[in-house]
Amino acid sequence: MDRIRIVGGNALNGIIPISGAKNAALPLMIASLLTSDTLTLENVPHLADVEGLIRILGNHGVDIAVNGRREHQDGSYSRTVHFTCRTVADTTAPYELVSKMRASFWVIGPLLAREGQARVSLPGGCAIGTRPVDLFIEGLTALGAEMEIDGGYINAKAPKGGLIGARYTFPKVSVGATHVMLMAASLARGTTVIGNAAREPEVVDLANCLNAMGAKISGAGTSSITIEGVTSLSGARHRVLPDRIETGTYAMAVAMTGGDVTLSGTDITLLDTAIEAIRRAGAEVSAVDGGIRVIGHGDAIRPVDIVTEPFPGFPTDLQAQFMGLMTRANGVSHVTETIFENRFMHVQELARLGAKITLSGQTARIEGVTRLRGAPVMATDLRASVSLVIGGLAAEGETMVSRVYHLDRGFERLEEKLTRCGAIVERISD
Repeated sequence: MDRIRIVGGNALNGIIPISGAKNAALPLMIASLLTSDTLTLENVPHLADVEGLIRILGNHGVDIAVNGRREHQDGSYSRTVHFTCRTVADTTAPYELVSKMRASFWVIGPLLAREGQARVSLPGGCAIGTRPVDLFIEGLTALGAEMEIDGGYINAKAPKGGLIGARYTFPKVSVGATHVMLMAASLARGTTVIGNAAREPEVVDLANCLNAMGAKISGAGTSSITIEGVTSLSGARHRVLPDRIETGTYAMAVAMTGGDVTLSGTDITLLDTAIEAIRRAGAEVSAVDGGIRVIGHGDAIRPVDIVTEPFPGFPTDLQAQFMGLMTRANGVSHVTETIFENRFMHVQELARLGAKITLSGQTARIEGVTRLRGAPVMATDLRASVSLVIGGLAAEGETMVSRVYHLDRGFERLEEKLTRCGAIVERISD
């Protein structure tokens, strides 16, 4: 099993290219099930989750053609992938595939809309909370679907003539359920209005792609989205938006280690709240042509309290990384997690590096320390794993991160990107 070895203490200087967003690419790929034409996606990241979903879509009859990687001057790679589902080969998404990645459950929306039926295993994914599927069931039921749970599977059936537009308000904000409702309602009869919809940029990206395919969606990016159903969708060409979580992660790494890094190919407006928190912590962050410039001052980190919230609030996917930054702050800070009930598993691993963190319910109290010391640590989930990398970059001596398959799910060429900026980071394959 691979490990990542980090020798800390070096400031980061240079350019880090930001990849396409995993959280946008996955629903965009799934949208290919809605049409018999070809959906071409540009800027698709090469990640374990993306490759896993490619295999799952192949099981449903999607033909996939990858153009390969093209290197750019800033060290970035772009990858274009063509998805063609002439006919749906199978409306069942089996446990052995869905259990490996929660997002694969989202095929239930397009399968139900296009084929009128779906049998999808209850999902798996990171162990960061229960993340129930009730919102998916309630939303699709509102569109007229009959939903039944049997033997660990959801059996879904659309009414004769297809799904029917409706008004539905989510009792709580859910990005995944909003994705599914957008896809399902695009082919429903009549108009659907979604209340309390997720406002994340990835939702907007999916809506933009669906509209390019012929859907009629308005209001994406607000809490009320209207979808006028159409009889069919066509192919389209769409570019995956930059990964705001990767952007924020590297910005926090620079803020913690010191240095001067340009994050190329990204957009500062995708994560206003997180950027503001990084600035309050003492780093200089500014928009530049084609990206974001971050200047960190290492030992001059100020304590900042944050609370995770749905977009446009502070992203839960950056909570662990920000906690890593706060371990070196000059004072006490607090991090409150409101999205997932079990997303503090990284705390005990950061403590191995010398962090002083105490938990009280869903709030972590972080007392900044003057230095961290390298140690062997273990990744527990995707975002927690990169918080340990950030800690290792700032720690004295060697840090060895094990179970890095979590990292490979969401961070493309992490070692290469950091090494290009002066970090000592290497992958070790046992």
